[in-house]
Amino acid sequence: MIPLPLSALEVAMVQTGTRAADTLRDTTEFARRLDALGYRRLWYAEHHHSPAIGAFPPVVLTAHSAASTASIRLGSGGVLAPNHAPVMLAEQFGTLAALHPDRIDLGIGRGPGTFDEATARALRRGAGPVTDDEYRDDVAETLRLLVDEVALGPLPEPWLLSSSTAGAALAAELGLPMAFAHHIRADNTRAALARYRAGFAPSRWSERPRVLLCVEVVCAETQEEAERLAGPMDVVKAGLLQGRSDVPFPSPEEASAHPFAPGECQALARFRAHQAHGTADTVVRRLTELAAATDADELMLVTPVYALADRLRSYELVRRHAAPEH
Repeated sequence: MIPLPLSALEVAMVQTGTRAADTLRDTTEFARRLDALGYRRLWYAEHHHSPAIGAFPPVVLTAHSAASTASIRLGSGGVLAPNHAPVMLAEQFGTLAALHPDRIDLGIGRGPGTFDEATARALRRGAGPVTDDEYRDDVAETLRLLVDEVALGPLPEPWLLSSSTAGAALAAELGLPMAFAHHIRADNTRAALARYRAGFAPSRWSERPRVLLCVEVVCAETQEEAERLAGPMDVVKAGLLQGRSDVPFPSPEEASAHPFAPGECQALARFRAHQAHGTADTVVRRLTELAAATDADELMLVTPVYALADRLRSYELVRRHAAPEH
């Protein structure tokens, strides 16, 4: 049995041949089903200018899903601080927390949310990439505004998203819970968690280090089916390895016909070795190993598969092997 609470990350993949409206319909049903299954939280990621991932603002999806569900925590995983004024983040998530007490999370990240340079500059209103000092100041100012000027009642729970030791150091300095992107930079996990725990300073937000580990999970009845379902995201990842962010999210049938180069196959295999793909037994064993190796407090699953029914089935299979939420 998986010894930790389970949560989910929604990246809102837009299937080839469908409309963004179809993806939004699926995200609503997804939130309702995860609420019923007993997942602890559901976060929405911020992305821009991608044919494979919907450009849906996390704050909007959080508000919509909070009104459509009963108990699951909802929030951003994350909103990207360089793209937003701190006062707007504080006002938006402070309002959500007042409307839905004790159910809203504010996960803050650093990246631009796009590989397109023109889009990144447009989001920053012409400014260049954010510096370390600017990012720290933006996060600290958002937290200050939540408390000093915006608080309307219960506050959202803030988290800092990280994929590096630098992000881990900032989370430790500010005394924030940390969500680590093991599904993106598994090679950084061990060093980042050590840096975070060693430097953690207790704060009003957390008395001790708290780690949420995000892992890519594709669970199915058979290993072959899990590999088939993972195929579409493999195509998107192969494009990113080539510096291309314009690759659509294909169907499993289209992905099975995709010609991967030998180097891409090796890179994808290395990535999968750090994640959890396969049958329920395989996935549960892998997640249990990760929980023990990282001493995480919570696992967040991201499952970028083509069809909503297959995605939900993956979450159902894993949830059967997790301890009940209290």
